[in-house]
Amino acid sequence: MGTTVDHRRAPRRRGAVLKQAIFEATLAELSEVGYLNLSMERVAQRAHTGNASLYRRWPARAELVIEAIRHVAPDDAELPDTGHVRDDMLALLRGLCTLLAGPAGEVMRGVIAESVSNMRANLARTRLAETRTEQFLAILRRGAERGQVHKEAATPLLAGIAPALVMHHYLLHGAPPPDHRLLEIVDKIIMPLVTTAAGPAAT
Repeated sequence: MGTTVDHRRAPRRRGAVLKQAIFEATLAELSEVGYLNLSMERVAQRAHTGNASLYRRWPARAELVIEAIRHVAPDDAELPDTGHVRDDMLALLRGLCTLLAGPAGEVMRGVIAESVSNMRANLARTRLAETRTEQFLAILRRGAERGQVHKEAATPLLAGIAPALVMHHYLLHGAPPPDHRLLEIVDKIIMPLVTTAAGPAAT
């Protein structure tokens, strides 16, 4: 039986410090009990804060776990930058597969299942998909600046194709796609789409 933690005895934290503690507690709980067994109360205990602090910011657990995952995702400054858009996209896809192979993968399945009947879970799922698309869009825009892809290829529609294919494989097979499948996605689908209009990609 777990020991109850009295968060009132811990130092009072606010703002970014408190959010960081909550995100860390959320990810730790996910790794131990999984998404379906995660409770807001246990996260609050682990973060040494009150339930109200969580529910005031995240009325549903789907919103909390998605924001926690987004918090550890790379921002634009941390995106792969190998010098070529093809290698950058491949590196980003490999990073997504690594994420799916951990607790985040179970979260994805849980949130998708919950989103069928829960509007807040559906909105959280949409925000996560938008984050993935924005990362790939940033890489396409950088590739366009280098002349490696056509400037009109840097669109949310094209940027969303590769991560959507990875998620489809994951949901269908219960595991991230193998590396040879990632190479096929990049070399046989994405690169032809983003370079056809401009001719061969610059090297």
